[in-house]
Amino acid sequence: MQIQLIRHATLWVEYNEKSILVDPMFGAAGIYPPIQNSTNERRNPLVSLPVSVDKMNEPDLIIVTHLHNDHWDPEAIKSLPKETPILCQPGDEETISQSGFRNVTAVESSVNLSNITFDRTDGEHGTGDIGKKMGNVSGFVLRAKDEPTLYIAGDTIYCDKVTKALDKYQPDYTVVNAGGARFAIGDPITMTPEDVVSVCRYSPKAKVIAVHMDSINHCLDTRDVVRERLKGEKLHTQVSIPKDGEWVEG
Repeated sequence: MQIQLIRHATLWVEYNEKSILVDPMFGAAGIYPPIQNSTNERRNPLVSLPVSVDKMNEPDLIIVTHLHNDHWDPEAIKSLPKETPILCQPGDEETISQSGFRNVTAVESSVNLSNITFDRTDGEHGTGDIGKKMGNVSGFVLRAKDEPTLYIAGDTIYCDKVTKALDKYQPDYTVVNAGGARFAIGDPITMTPEDVVSVCRYSPKAKVIAVHMDSINHCLDTRDVVRERLKGEKLHTQVSIPKDGEWVEG
């Protein structure tokens, strides 16, 4: 297994001899406005793609965890081949299909494609009314013979749904969307440094990969902030914090 962080939540995963693109956001730096009700006016994405779109246009499979613009944007919709198989959460398949994609599967629980089992997991994209407004989000667990178990948690805070997935699948690798994304009011809607610490302590045998930082204006916890917190907790050797374009070997 190899995982390349493209940018934000966009991953290129080489798994069981298949290339899997996760949560594609292809927009150029600054093409989108700031997130509404955020605390600064920086345009999104904050940084450019580290690779050309052409290098991401021929995956064997696409996973879309949910339909927020920073995980499934107009530039990706326009660019990606419409026959590429897509896995998504129930309720999102119609919207994706309306964009011209012809091979969309909503995963209720689990599917098997190309000798890879894809299990969908749940999450909480924030708390209270904000969490409800953010809508449903999902993660995915990848399992295959002679490959490590990979849990891509998606846009979720640390919560019971995450611990249930960790208990059930005992992943070897867990990708968490950090950055502590938040609005001008209310609690964070993705994992904070404290949440990443909680994942590490709950699942001490798993290697954690923290992404979703330094690329969207309302993700206020930078890589440096997360790294320093992990060092303070003596957990930094358990966690990879890749730069955009960097590969993690599994």
